[in-house]
Amino acid sequence: MATPLIKDIMSPKFQWIAPDASIQEAAQMMKAKDIGFLPVAENDKMIGTITDRDIAINAVAMGKDASSCTVRDCMNQKLYYCYEDQTADEICKNMAEMQVSRFPVVNHAKRLVGIVSYADLSACASPAVYTSAQQELKSVPPAQKAA
Repeated sequence: MATPLIKDIMSPKFQWIAPDASIQEAAQMMKAKDIGFLPVAENDKMIGTITDRDIAINAVAMGKDASSCTVRDCMNQKLYYCYEDQTADEICKNMAEMQVSRFPVVNHAKRLVGIVSYADLSACASPAVYTSAQQELKSVPPAQKAA
């Protein structure tokens, strides 16, 4: 039996943040929305992502001023994403391979349409695939994982 498509399990509600916003603004947005991940966009194009972990490691731990340090200074420029018509099993495997727990979801025009998290996949991916991916994610030390 085929697993559901990402478009059926993703969260279509998401918030962008500009790269020149302060990390304090990013953290406040994350708190207000109860999220730990924001796509970073400039000129209507996704250029990276920032997580609560990025803020903690790349700003707070480095002693940077939260009101003047920008998202661009702390964001992850590696753009991992998935397509809305991929299956939950496929994305579960990809997340484990790439050691990430969230993916922006794009359509084939590469427009952001949602966010999918590893937790979203838990109820939809086949149990064998999810368990295997979970073991792979757990085997990597936290400092090496991309949040």
